[in-house]
Amino acid sequence: MLREKVLREREKSDKAFLIGIGCNLFEWGTFLRRIDNFLMDLYLDPPNVHRLLDKLLIGHMEFLAKICESVGDIVDIIKFGDDLGTNTGPFMPREKYDEFFGPRHKMMTDYVKANSSAHTMLHVCGGIYELIPGLIDAGFEIINPVQVNAVNMEPERLKKEFGNDLTFWGGGVNTQSVLNQATPQQVRDHVRHNIEIFSKGGGYVFNTVHNILPDVPPENILAMFEAVDEFRSPLNR
Repeated sequence: MLREKVLREREKSDKAFLIGIGCNLFEWGTFLRRIDNFLMDLYLDPPNVHRLLDKLLIGHMEFLAKICESVGDIVDIIKFGDDLGTNTGPFMPREKYDEFFGPRHKMMTDYVKANSSAHTMLHVCGGIYELIPGLIDAGFEIINPVQVNAVNMEPERLKKEFGNDLTFWGGGVNTQSVLNQATPQQVRDHVRHNIEIFSKGGGYVFNTVHNILPDVPPENILAMFEAVDEFRSPLNR
C-alpha cells in the first residue's frame, strides 16, 4: 500500500520525496529510562545501555528493511530522528556519541545506501556543533532543522566547517526569538542573511528552524516568504 501511494504521488509532482522513519536511539533511551536516568546510564551503566540500544537496533533494522524494500527506489530522502542537543550545547560529548550511537547510526545509514537510492537525513535539534563530525562519520548527508540560535550553530561557522560534507535543511529563520518577535524588515534581513550564507555552492534547502507557533504575527510569515522569493529572483541577487 505504501509503495502504491508513493508512486501515485510521484506521478503528480516533480518535487523531492522524503519519508520520515524515526529509528531513534538516544530519544528512545530517554523515553524508556527518563532523560535524567538515561544520561547518567551513559556513564554509570554502559553495558546495559549497549544492551538496550542493541535491542532497539534490531527492531529499527527490521523496519528499515521494509521501508527500503517498499519505497527505497522511489523516495529521494530517508529521514531519521534523534534530538541530541539543547540551546546551550549537546546532551553528551563527542566520545559518548561515538561510543553508543554513532556506530549504530552508521549501521542504519549503510543499509540505506546499500539497499536504496535514497539520501540519508537526520532530524537533530539543538546545539550539536561538537557532534557534527560524528554525524558525518555515521553517514548522514543532510541535517535538519539547523538550530542557528543555539550555541556554536552560527550559519557562517556551519557552512565554513561542514558545507562540503553536509546539506543543511533548515536554519532559514530563528523561530524562537526572531520570527515571533522581530519586525517584518528584521525578519527579511535575517532570512536573507542566512540564505546567502547557507546557499553558497549549493547544499541548502530553506526551512524554518522549527514549527511556526501561534505567537508569530502573520506579517512576519509573509516577510519570510517574501525574502525567500526575493533571493530566488535573479534581478534581486
